[in-house]
Amino acid sequence: MSRQIQVTFDAHDPRALSTFWREVLGYVHPGPPGVELPEGADPLAAWDDFLAGIGVPEDQRNTRSAVEDPAGNGPRLFFQQVPEDKVAKNRVHLDVRTAPGLQGEERMAALETECARLVALGAARIRRHEPAPPMETGFIVMADPEGNEFCLD
Repeated sequence: MSRQIQVTFDAHDPRALSTFWREVLGYVHPGPPGVELPEGADPLAAWDDFLAGIGVPEDQRNTRSAVEDPAGNGPRLFFQQVPEDKVAKNRVHLDVRTAPGLQGEERMAALETECARLVALGAARIRRHEPAPPMETGFIVMADPEGNEFCLD
């Protein structure tokens, strides 16, 4: 029997980091439990209203956030506020599959285009690994706005 997974990120600013990953992956912020959001409604505003309505103090409303694949295929990403800074390289990271099936210069050009988009969103480019057939097709190592490493693959 298979299981579904959720990937959890420790974060200083869960809302901002979840918004970054929402844009990277084309995910959505889910609405609050039991709240039917009208078309075009802002789920983050709905969360603010929901949390205020159940008495969560304003300074505690950014302690958690999440994004989900609107098609229901990819894992849910959960962001939890922690006080400490990131201090070491991730032992697990995400590979964002930007150029599956592409090879050589066409692949690297697609990765560079996506890299530029993500840098504009707040990511940092760390390094580019060139294709080295037959084992390596090339990828770009990046970091999200809080320093979590990921790869464009």
